[in-house]
Amino acid sequence: MSQDVWILGISMTKFGKHKDKDTVDLASEAALGALADAGVGMRDMDVLAAGSLMAGTSAFGQQLQKQIGQTGIPVYNVANACATGATALRVAIMAIRSGEADYGLAVGVEKLSGAGLLGPAGRRKENDRWVPEGRFGAVAGLDGRTGTESMPGVFAQIGLEYGYKYGGVDFELFARISEKNHAHSTLNPLAAYSKRFTVEEIMNDVMIAYPNTRPMCSANCDGAAAAVLVSDAKLRTLSLEQRRRAVKVSASVLTSDPWQEACQVLPDVNTLTRRAAARAYEQAGIGPEDLDLVELHDCFATAELVHYDNLMLCAEGGAVDFFNSGATWRDGKTPVNVSGGLESKGHPIAATGIANVWEICHHLRGEAGDRQIEGARVGLAHVIGLGSACGVHVLEKAAV
Repeated sequence: MSQDVWILGISMTKFGKHKDKDTVDLASEAALGALADAGVGMRDMDVLAAGSLMAGTSAFGQQLQKQIGQTGIPVYNVANACATGATALRVAIMAIRSGEADYGLAVGVEKLSGAGLLGPAGRRKENDRWVPEGRFGAVAGLDGRTGTESMPGVFAQIGLEYGYKYGGVDFELFARISEKNHAHSTLNPLAAYSKRFTVEEIMNDVMIAYPNTRPMCSANCDGAAAAVLVSDAKLRTLSLEQRRRAVKVSASVLTSDPWQEACQVLPDVNTLTRRAAARAYEQAGIGPEDLDLVELHDCFATAELVHYDNLMLCAEGGAVDFFNSGATWRDGKTPVNVSGGLESKGHPIAATGIANVWEICHHLRGEAGDRQIEGARVGLAHVIGLGSACGVHVLEKAAV
């Protein structure tokens, strides 16, 4: 029988530009911070899961060990698009649930400042002719022909498709979602950007892919996050203070796209998120109405809107009304992205899944400072990567 798993310690670096630090530096800072927060050491760890898409090595976890302690434990090097950090977390959780480990360390890190828009650069042929080749040669690339495979464009289409299906969507609505997140970011000292914008400033900024202007897009930046996980049995042997600050992982779910003919060409961010959320609520024994806050994957303002629906924070088709009700602001019924979200906090890809959990943990511990959601007891962290992978974690405050 699997046992409960707890987050004992968690840490993240400030997101932004770190010209004087590489991925190992940033990951070490986050990992050592998480160990210190947990009150344990590297010698206590039984497993390490490390993720980085841009580290330039397939053995990044072993490279990280050389800086924080080589103890001979198994290392899992994780790569799962924007869900990499959540996947690393889940690897450690599964090792503990299986009984193979008492402690696990999960780390995600990226160096992305100055990377620009992430997309399918270099996939077009010089003569602009499509020549079938390779395993997927029967399907022509979309970019520049029938649409786009660049992330701003993909998620712009997703948001507009939601509006076409349910109505109520316009340019200003997405700008107001972005306005909320940038307003929240002013209270987060670790965010890459902490500037408040008016709706007009957001709408009049550089257009990236309609309706997403620059402030509506996630910020590519440098950063790392790490978490120490512990089994329920081991937690019971620790100090009262360690038990008080521990956060229970009530649900840990990872999904990928089920087969659909359409998603062989275009990604479906909705189905795998909705399935992950349903499984997470079932595992945790709660419903969306029980959540005190949510950190969801707002890689673009358009993505945040559809994920209100996918995470069942509102009735199906009701995301516009849900947002317009004021529910997602800090003082609303279901605060969303109190950290500032990816649009402000930043999006160092492999770190994001753990950073979203970091935010939830600090509210459940009562350690979120000026942005604290009073009385928070249950939170949900969501991340999605196209390719496709979705991670959902439900976290609960310790009852000590």
